[in-house]
Amino acid sequence: MAALMEFTTDSGATVTVEVDRHAPGAQLVSRDGNALARSGRTFDSALQGIRAAAESALAVFRDGSLKPDGVEIEFGVKITTEAGAVIAKSAVEGHLTVKLSWSPGTAPAPPPVPAQQVAPAPQSPPAAT
Repeated sequence: MAALMEFTTDSGATVTVEVDRHAPGAQLVSRDGNALARSGRTFDSALQGIRAAAESALAVFRDGSLKPDGVEIEFGVKITTEAGAVIAKSAVEGHLTVKLSWSPGTAPAPPPVPAQQVAPAPQSPPAAT
């Protein structure tokens, strides 16, 4: 069953998130007669693990041999009271979508061929006199 949980950002703003109703790590409060859970951590700190995961994934795809012009990474994120933000699973497994893109004409250049592997250019037969 779902309930609402209130997080405060590091700048003092309030973010309300839907979470499991009886999740540990929350403090129940009342606002205008409606039950609301207040998290003991900030929204920013709850997202730190997801930020680290995104930075790590971007580094893997940017620094590899593919050298894409653009990288898009999509995480399904679930907010929990105990663990903060976690990568949510899709219907079957963890949810992570990665898109790499290259602009026309900017594909990575093939690696240079060492001189020993280059075949000599064919020579034309001598001209008849």
